[in-house]
Amino acid sequence: MQVAILTPADDETLYQTMWPAWFARLEAGLAGSGVAAIAHDWTRPLAAPVDAVLPMLAWGYHRRPDQWLQRLDAFEAAGQRMINPAAVLRWNTDKAYLAELEAGGAPVVPTISVEALTAADVEAARERFGALAVIAKPRVSGGSHQTVKLLPGDSLDDAPTGPALLQPFLPAVGDEGEISLLYFDGVFSHAVAKVAARGDFRVQPQFGGQVARVKPWPGALETAAAVLAAVPPLTYARVDLLRGPGGLLLMELEAIEPDLFLTQAPKGAGRFGAAVKAALSA
Repeated sequence: MQVAILTPADDETLYQTMWPAWFARLEAGLAGSGVAAIAHDWTRPLAAPVDAVLPMLAWGYHRRPDQWLQRLDAFEAAGQRMINPAAVLRWNTDKAYLAELEAGGAPVVPTISVEALTAADVEAARERFGALAVIAKPRVSGGSHQTVKLLPGDSLDDAPTGPALLQPFLPAVGDEGEISLLYFDGVFSHAVAKVAARGDFRVQPQFGGQVARVKPWPGALETAAAVLAAVPPLTYARVDLLRGPGGLLLMELEAIEPDLFLTQAPKGAGRFGAAVKAALSA
């Protein structure tokens, strides 16, 4: 069995020195289950079919969302199998899925989706959330790109320039942080806590965030299960939760190219490989 792991575009210089080490960890996990992996620039058509395509390192797709969606369409039209399925990847690309999950009763951080962010939208969000500080982020994004915390009087100069989401700022992000739970074939594998640097709200390491492996917090597995029950079965998924006033809430459901935190949980690579093998054998 052979799979293609999608990697950053050749001209995405920011990522070119980073992805090979990540690929090696995924490749090793797959090899342990008898699955061979090749690296493939996500912007290019495949030279030949493979048993499946995994978009695990398709970093930078958020900068070219139209091209990304066209690539998914092309894979689907060619009958090329994808893990997770192309329909799920397409749905997960636009973070408006959070508002959809919230409307369906899943425990989600309150979310407002807008087509073009305005000051009136921000004020309306403050009123709805009962919060002075709100977070604005692009609906198609990665690595906290164009994600800003807005207090009364702040300008929108650095805010999203296209379709956006508005959410209340939750102070827990700088205290206990958010917890990421990794699932392979629907089964919990491991968890990490990500804590923002003092005075910041972004948990990514490039902004000073700290990551550590943790045991699931009380209620985290139950909350994640409620989220996953609202979507089709996934071969891999990362559920990011943050504590709100009433308990743990979904921040993101990552089903495209989540960091699996294999540095913190090396045995997770084998569980990932086994899940992919099971999907290919189904």
